[in-house]
Amino acid sequence: MYKVKCRLNVLHRSFANKSDEGWLSSMFAHKVDARKDAHSNLLSKKDTSNLYKIQFHNVKPECMEAYNKMSDEVQKELHRDADYPCEVVGSWNTWCGEQDQAVHLWRYSGGYPALTECLRKLNRNMAYLAFRKERSKMLISRCNQLLLEFSFWNEPAPRSGPNVYELRTYQLVPGTMIEWGNNWARAIKYRQENNEAVGGFFTQIGELYVVHHLWAYKDLQSRQETRNAAWLKEGWDVNVHYTMPLIQKMESRIMIPMEHSPLQ
Repeated sequence: MYKVKCRLNVLHRSFANKSDEGWLSSMFAHKVDARKDAHSNLLSKKDTSNLYKIQFHNVKPECMEAYNKMSDEVQKELHRDADYPCEVVGSWNTWCGEQDQAVHLWRYSGGYPALTECLRKLNRNMAYLAFRKERSKMLISRCNQLLLEFSFWNEPAPRSGPNVYELRTYQLVPGTMIEWGNNWARAIKYRQENNEAVGGFFTQIGELYVVHHLWAYKDLQSRQETRNAAWLKEGWDVNVHYTMPLIQKMESRIMIPMEHSPLQ
């Protein structure tokens, strides 16, 4: 009788331990939200194969005027040559933010093959190589990123001015790009009344999980009024509430278009 009771106790404890393990596992096990595709395919535009490159050039203060003039001449030459599958979307000088900085946004029609073809041709263009050599004397530092555009954002198109532009840059928590896109796909409708939305992009190469939103305003007063008006629309506060936890770092640049920029 004693042996039977002992065996029953052992079985009871074994069953209890297994039940506890199952309960604890259900509490603490990481549930993976399986994706059927990369976020770059899920969030980018399907009807175009555009690839974008954004460049940040930090210029020696005494060289800023000469740099702008040289950039103007070179970009005009590239636009005149149909052999180059690229175009400047916009070029700016940072007004509020990092000083003595130039920002350029390029579009490559045809994606990565167009980028590769353009680089190959530029490396054989003696005038462009001379420009790069001269430009290097004017720069303190430079960096670039390759971008795709969000499917729900406006396609950047030339516009007349005068305008000031705001480039809002968000460093997201890795793994949250889909959530960001889902929220902004609903929220962008709150920011269209004054035609302020220019373009929305996310990085593919360079610093990853970075989002750039580009806005245009008549002036800084118009910017303030437009942004304040968004808070009066039902639903905008919900977007802010759900996207703020996704952000590790954010930055705002106010930029003035260069004379030759298609976005004025």
